[in-house]
Amino acid sequence: MPGLIGRKVGMTSVYSAEGKATPCTVIEAGPCVVTQVKTEDRDGYEAIQLGFGDRKEKNTPNALKGHFKKAKTAPKSELAEFDGFEQELKPGEEVNADLFAEGELVSISGTSKGKGFQGVVKRHGFGGVGQATHGQHNRMRAPGSIGAASYPARVFKGMRMAGQTGNKRVTIENLKVIKVIADKNILVVKGSIPGAKGSTVLIEK
Repeated sequence: MPGLIGRKVGMTSVYSAEGKATPCTVIEAGPCVVTQVKTEDRDGYEAIQLGFGDRKEKNTPNALKGHFKKAKTAPKSELAEFDGFEQELKPGEEVNADLFAEGELVSISGTSKGKGFQGVVKRHGFGGVGQATHGQHNRMRAPGSIGAASYPARVFKGMRMAGQTGNKRVTIENLKVIKVIADKNILVVKGSIPGAKGSTVLIEK
């Protein structure tokens, strides 16, 4: 699907005429530069490669320098491929936030915040075990039993336990576009999206 590379700016609230507050996320969507046009004949599939964000020349490998030079653009820090664009795009052209319209539904992908090693209450939403009194010692946030005894005499694969939380690729679908500020390349979408402020996200129709 067609889309853009963007950067999460932060969250805010949008108020309706009736005074109802809607939590929203502000995204800097583009401008993205077309760095490569992939075709069925040459590459085996059709796609548009977009670049977003500036990258220092000295930190860019020579192979990528040549790649960006061919597209007649400065080195970009982020690259991603999209397909399904209605308009015919050429290397060096810009794609902006006006690709999206207010009221449209989009899917947004990003890397969630890393939380480190966490227990089952935070990681999986467990309620904890036992009660707070009557001799209860230190099992408030414990997972409880993770398997039976003599049968099956093992712990099943995929059992929800403590471990690394966050820092994973997450996609949230069907987020409504509340507002498009095309001249500033700003998108305001309803609800929250994965990632910290300043993190890179992919926005797809």
